[in-house]
Amino acid sequence: DLSGSITTPDVKLNLGGEIIKESTATTFLRQRGYGWLLEVEDDDPEDNKPLLEELDIDLKDIYYKIRCVLMPMPSLGFNRQVVRDNPDFWGPLAVVLFFSMISLYGQFKVVSWIITIWIFGSWTIFLLARVLGGEVAYGQVLGVIGYSLLPLIVIAPVLLVVGSFEVVSTLIKLFGVFWAAYSAASLLVGEEFKTKKPLLIYPIFLLYIYFLSLYTGV
Repeated sequence: DLSGSITTPDVKLNLGGEIIKESTATTFLRQRGYGWLLEVEDDDPEDNKPLLEELDIDLKDIYYKIRCVLMPMPSLGFNRQVVRDNPDFWGPLAVVLFFSMISLYGQFKVVSWIITIWIFGSWTIFLLARVLGGEVAYGQVLGVIGYSLLPLIVIAPVLLVVGSFEVVSTLIKLFGVFWAAYSAASLLVGEEFKTKKPLLIYPIFLLYIYFLSLYTGV
């Protein structure tokens, strides 16, 4: 008579000098050609990017552009052309949304209206610039117009303080509009326009007057 027992083979793997004992199920799958079920894919470093990098948001770049818009004087030494030549979407969108938030007077319709005016007003300025012979892209106009709303945001808290003084309030409003229009026009209106500069500066000025009217409720 034959008697005995069958024992499971003790299979070990040597991975980088470290010995790992496999279980019976693992050994069975490998012997039957199903070892691929046990393979583990390495993490792709592309999937581990920070959220800001995934969304292409550069906070330092946005902060620099904000300073360029708020301080448009060439003597300050900022490379202001970066606002036009290196356009982004998230920075201007954040500025427009912030302007929309401070423009609320118990109604949320103004938010969508300000965003609409930003998009289509920039489109109008872009078309006019192209007709006049300017070499500018829509993304550049969109970014410049959006960032240049910052002066209107700056004067907003001042208007809350001096709102009862009509003359002072009007002067501050005019200062804010001229500040915003100058900041945008100095970036968009280049030497290629020559004698046609007023044809582009005027609609930019009117656009910021309209933005201010949405804030003040005029």
